[in-house]
Amino acid sequence: MGGRKIRVGVIFGGKSGEHDVSLRSARAVMDALDPTRYEVVPLGITREGRWLTGGDPLQQLESGSELARLEGRATSTDDEPDTALVTQTTAQPPLLTNSETGGAGAIDVIFPVLHGPRGEDGTMQGLLELADIPYVGAGVLASAVAMDKALTKVVLAQAGIPQAPWLTLLKREWERDPVAVTERVERDLGFPCFVKPANMGSSVGITKVKDPTELAAAIALAASYDRKLVIEAGIDARELEISVLGNDEPIASAISEIEPKGEFYDYTAKYVDEDGATFTLPAKITAEQAAALRALALAAYRAIDCAGMARVDFFLERGTDRLLLNEINTIPGFTSISQYPKMWEASGLPFKQLVERLIELAVDRHQEKQDRL
Repeated sequence: MGGRKIRVGVIFGGKSGEHDVSLRSARAVMDALDPTRYEVVPLGITREGRWLTGGDPLQQLESGSELARLEGRATSTDDEPDTALVTQTTAQPPLLTNSETGGAGAIDVIFPVLHGPRGEDGTMQGLLELADIPYVGAGVLASAVAMDKALTKVVLAQAGIPQAPWLTLLKREWERDPVAVTERVERDLGFPCFVKPANMGSSVGITKVKDPTELAAAIALAASYDRKLVIEAGIDARELEISVLGNDEPIASAISEIEPKGEFYDYTAKYVDEDGATFTLPAKITAEQAAALRALALAAYRAIDCAGMARVDFFLERGTDRLLLNEINTIPGFTSISQYPKMWEASGLPFKQLVERLIELAVDRHQEKQDRL
């Protein structure tokens, strides 16, 4: 790339229920990139799945102005194309072109800041693989596995990583025989339990169910996001999380403990209410517990063949001190209150250096792949 600036395409927004979280994370990532070294190319995706380029896509999405633009498109008699909206049918220069084949103005590396389905689940990663552009974070396989909570549990169980008891439920199974499902939950998991969409993040669509009378409403909410649900046994435990960084030789950060002020660490506590939870960083656990948690986090990271980054969440069960892995998040939040960057800051890696390191890892991984071809 010589002495020129590195062109970093930051993709944000998207059709998932975590659209707003993505915008906040993207703003933080873009602000962290040193303008003397990097040229940021913002690439926004509306809630309807249309791409925004040119101008300030992030501001457009933050203000909601893209909705007005879309409404205007629906009723306008103007035949001139709106070049700020890119779809698969527009006759424009390629949106995603790598720097080796695309010439001037092409993108050197992509930083996808997309949370949830259609962004964190392998779909965007597949597009970037086809475009042959380096990108930050996990590849297609790890992204798809980690997004599907049910599949993650199966893979981690095979790897011998301890987890809370769970069962997978299809919406159709509930509709066919809700009584049988309720009996199964009572028998295999008990109450309280947690009902979750299998493919969603940021605690969207999750309900803590205290007794059988609350199960139907919880399943209806989760099923509004996904046809496949995960129901987990409620565990009396401390909640711990850790950040992982790297490709084939990942490292783990300081450990944080979360104490939600509500029933659990929900969407509001994660992204809206700065007082929704209390964090202790580093967590007050023993050296032996910390070492065991780091080992499990790295084992889980490798088990799904993750790369770049992940936040791994754990339960430390009260009374038994068992460590149980809860979830792996391959594109963790980068907002002002997100714990992934905060744990690295506590480990001696400031936010700006973390972002730069993630870009370096993306380029290294892509180059290694090119060397094999």
